[in-house]
Amino acid sequence: MSAPVFSPEADNRFAAARAVADAVLFEGYVLYPYRASAAKNRLRWQFGVLVPPVWGTDTGEHGFQQTECLMEPKADAAFSAELRFLRAQRRTVQRALADGTFETVPELHLPDRVLVPWDEGVEERVEASTTVAALTGGGHRVPFSRPPGEETELVHDAQGAVVGRLVRHTQPIDGVLCLAATEVEGPYRVMKLTAVVENTSTWTPQDGVVLDREAVLPHSLVAVHLLLHLGSGAFLSMTDPPEWAKGAVAACRNLHTWPVLAGTRGHTDLVLSSPIILEDHPAIAPESPGALYDATEIDEILALRTAALTDEEKREARGTDAKAAAVIDLADSMPPEVLERLHGAVRSLRDITGPPDATSQQAVPEVWPDAGQTAPRPEKPWWDPASDAGFDPATDEVVIDGRPVCAGSRVLLKPGLRRSDAQDLFLHGRTAQVEAVLHDVDGAVHLAVTIEGDPGADIRREQGRFLYFQPDEVAHPEET
Repeated sequence: MSAPVFSPEADNRFAAARAVADAVLFEGYVLYPYRASAAKNRLRWQFGVLVPPVWGTDTGEHGFQQTECLMEPKADAAFSAELRFLRAQRRTVQRALADGTFETVPELHLPDRVLVPWDEGVEERVEASTTVAALTGGGHRVPFSRPPGEETELVHDAQGAVVGRLVRHTQPIDGVLCLAATEVEGPYRVMKLTAVVENTSTWTPQDGVVLDREAVLPHSLVAVHLLLHLGSGAFLSMTDPPEWAKGAVAACRNLHTWPVLAGTRGHTDLVLSSPIILEDHPAIAPESPGALYDATEIDEILALRTAALTDEEKREARGTDAKAAAVIDLADSMPPEVLERLHGAVRSLRDITGPPDATSQQAVPEVWPDAGQTAPRPEKPWWDPASDAGFDPATDEVVIDGRPVCAGSRVLLKPGLRRSDAQDLFLHGRTAQVEAVLHDVDGAVHLAVTIEGDPGADIRREQGRFLYFQPDEVAHPEET
């Protein structure tokens, strides 16, 4: 199959979910400090990777993902699906020699950037349009292929002379999207939609090539997710279904992905099935200044830290990837009024009869309306490095149920409904190890934890990618 052609009709159908889908596609693509040499960027592509069959299931990664959700289609309803993923494009750096030839080098220094080898992500889409009737009559199968490719980009200096080139290689990719629908018994006419995405590549390494993740990635589908659209009718929420549908929802099997209602709240014709667990109708915060690719960080702190990188660090980041260069430029050019908006946003207001308590998650105005007094400010502003004096995440403690908890302590997770997302709720009852006790700029305490039994815990520690809970969301294991 040749390069994909994206139809305007499909874009219109899925436009309401496009921004969130793009965030899923590029989540973790390049992490702060946005340099290829950073430890966080050495293990790439952590979400929704479908590997070729030769890699095997004992590696902890998978060759397929399965989505099952419920829908109430009207008669003769049209159905559309859009599979989206990234394809790893391996880039090597070469330096120009005096005789007109090129040699491969680990880096190429230019005045504004340092070019280094890197895997770039190229967006791919596979579209399917059919009817619900066709899905029930044997299903709809959409095989797809992407051929290998090579392209070369010359690199010039400030005077226009060729000083090197970038050589990009892509490997062949094969896969299939299978769609089917079946009737579900119940008080109302409901159908179960099954969508399976599979990597069907027959690639095997040549003699002398080590079969490892580095070799497998160019033959993998990365950040795989699905957009599903029902022409007439409605999808049911998988996280908050009506009472009569809860049994049918529980019988659905979602493997390596999770479907949520997408698009404008109140509309139920769109579903986003993502390897990242989301809530129904996810949306990008209007205060977000642009793509930062690192949702484990707070935009405000991330923008400040990025702007504070040294000139040499920014040169390497700009040479790592065009998206990393865009983040550097965004942080350097962000006006103060935009940065100020990132410090917090009021999503809803409630009656306030006094100062907010320490556990309140509601955003509050700076002036309490009943007393007419201004909220107290800390002696040092939150952005002053001196504010960190006296805090040490590795040794700080917090008292829970009369007992100290610190780095190394074991805790039982018990997230409540007040501020938990779907991912937190899945961890209810699991034991975890505290990695650090953290204090935010507003005085709240957070516990950074890793889940006991998680095979990726060592990688999370190395990269600093923890889960975060507040003290009232954990307990001592032996007290439950």
